[in-house]
Amino acid sequence: MAEIIFTDNYRIGEREREIEVRAEGSDEFAGKQAAAIMEILQNRAACASPCHCQPGREVGVWEPGKEEQKVGRTVITEGLARDVVVIYDNAGIPSIMHRFRRMTDRELFDGSDKVHPAFVIGGEIYDEIFISVYENTMINGKPYSLPYSRPETNITMEEFAQACFQKGEGWHCLTAAEWGLLANISLKNGTLPHGNTCRGEYHADKSEHGTTYDDNRTLTGSGPKTWTHDHTETGVHDLCGNIWEFCRGMRIKDGILYMAKNNDAALPETDLSENGDGWKAIRDDEGRFICISVSEDEIRFTTDNDTSNGYTGCRWEDVKMDCKSEKLKELAFYCGEPEAYCYVDSTEGEYILIRGGDWGSGAGAGVFYSLLGSPRSGSVGSIGGRSAYFRKHRTQVTETPNVER
Repeated sequence: MAEIIFTDNYRIGEREREIEVRAEGSDEFAGKQAAAIMEILQNRAACASPCHCQPGREVGVWEPGKEEQKVGRTVITEGLARDVVVIYDNAGIPSIMHRFRRMTDRELFDGSDKVHPAFVIGGEIYDEIFISVYENTMINGKPYSLPYSRPETNITMEEFAQACFQKGEGWHCLTAAEWGLLANISLKNGTLPHGNTCRGEYHADKSEHGTTYDDNRTLTGSGPKTWTHDHTETGVHDLCGNIWEFCRGMRIKDGILYMAKNNDAALPETDLSENGDGWKAIRDDEGRFICISVSEDEIRFTTDNDTSNGYTGCRWEDVKMDCKSEKLKELAFYCGEPEAYCYVDSTEGEYILIRGGDWGSGAGAGVFYSLLGSPRSGSVGSIGGRSAYFRKHRTQVTETPNVER
């Protein structure tokens, strides 16, 4: 087991900031993380004057007196283990991201041959998307995926979403479609993630623990590899427990389920305000609207308009599914994790989606744990989020070999 710690001071405008980044794991993993972080720090120093692209990266120009480091293009640095890459935002600050390749519903859960909606943005199909390896911390009002950090909480979903959009083109708050992708991959591979479900420990195995900072929450990525989506050291960390996470682009309103089309929640121009036109009713495989009926301790997904309104939660194995919907499977709204809980508020009004559970959720936590019961104005210490990224399509141009634009 190796642990690498970097502390770096830098100045933006007249303010001095400090970033501390830690990497802990096997000697090989920590070494690769260390090399990546060293490159990040060296690149920021190198931005004092214009310079040419080197294989595998592009470097922008530091503009003195500006609030942000302006970079010419998004930078994707290859070389970390498997599909983990470092991506810089428009402030020149990095995030550690995991690349996911395009998949179909058939590959994920024996559905149809259609491309999973996480890869369909603005009507275009993308070959890959990138998701934060770590729950996000904030630097200068923008979210970043960095190890051994305190995840940002006490923020509303819209505040977090806008902070993600401000990182530059392609950046966005993790969406319901992207969370659905993660959950389906974990289930398919038999690697449903463990996590901080009992004040720094995993409730089912107390030998699995992370580094706590307030007796409850753990620093990002400080748990074992079983706390990732694929049970490897380079997987996406902390999807189970620790803090609830925003999943933009899904809600329940007056008992009816809505979502953004495909993965259009990743676009700032998609209007997902309460009365925005970006919301589309979720339908079953026969095209009928899906409602959720709640009565006492029962939750029922149905196309029957004669529903009961209320608020309750139960294990997914006890949820009643009176309709067939490939769309719900794409969003991981089914019994993929039987002991994980599903909470729903079907009373009058709008409630957004958060997932995963927190440090006290116990056996109810998990990548399938869902709560459709949080108001969009909610801002508490147990809810945060993570950013994701896609590279928008461009007109093809001649490129320098090995340089991603």
